[in-house]
Amino acid sequence: QVQLVESGGGLVQAGGSLRLSCAASGRTFSSYHMGWFRQNPGKERESVAAITWSGTNTYYADSVKGRFTISGDNAKNTVYLQMNSLKPEDTAIYYCAAASQGDPNSGYYFARKNNYDYWGQGTQVTVSS
Repeated sequence: QVQLVESGGGLVQAGGSLRLSCAASGRTFSSYHMGWFRQNPGKERESVAAITWSGTNTYYADSVKGRFTISGDNAKNTVYLQMNSLKPEDTAIYYCAAASQGDPNSGYYFARKNNYDYWGQGTQVTVSS
């Protein structure tokens, strides 16, 4: 069992930055692939970024490439999402998730929310124009 707690959300102006954190507890954090997703009311939860357990591979949605960076710190059991050049369309609740399986070379696999085993409660990000 893994417990995930997100933090770092808030209100920011367009063009600004935020760093989200996801602290994990429970089973060995370093054995899980981690992902960030986001969701707005009435819409599907969509993949933002993912990182494999080794940290070797990272994947990003086209909409955030070049602006967002996912990273992990196994010593702190924490995964981060650095978000720069934020846009109003980045407004959403952001969730982190942990996957116990998956091909580290498959970005497609980690973009699918059904492949994740554990989820955090989410943190709100609001970008004003």
